[in-house]
Amino acid sequence: METRLHFFQANPAAMQSLSLLEERMLQAGFEPVLAELVRLRAAQLNGCAYCVDMHALKARKAGAGERMLASLCVWRDTPWFSARERAALAWTEALTLVAGARVPDAVWAEVQPSFTAAELVDLTLLVCLANTWNRFAIGFRKPLAAADGATGAAPL
Repeated sequence: METRLHFFQANPAAMQSLSLLEERMLQAGFEPVLAELVRLRAAQLNGCAYCVDMHALKARKAGAGERMLASLCVWRDTPWFSARERAALAWTEALTLVAGARVPDAVWAEVQPSFTAAELVDLTLLVCLANTWNRFAIGFRKPLAAADGATGAAPL
């Protein structure tokens, strides 16, 4: 699959804006595994191969175990996720698939006790950013890096 457009080169100012929001997400203070699971689950739902690969690697580096990563697509049926991670994943799915069922009250009831009001805003921004990066990578066909990193593909 051939890259359609190198979006960082095509419009550095626009991409810098997204990068600044990513810096804000680092300040939000989410547990590194939780943040990467959110990003990874959004990428799975959106079918973004580049982002699935990148966030699986980052989640592993942050401490996510192989069983957790392998079962993320069926997280509701496994015991590997904390209540807070489950709430974040439910919120991620509801927001990523918002056109289908909106955000059900049951998801709100699940996520609200696990996060403060400020954290809910940050979590929503994290999900939105993950979906935004997915759309850039999918739309412009961002190539996967080789297993040895030889392609030199820049991370998002």
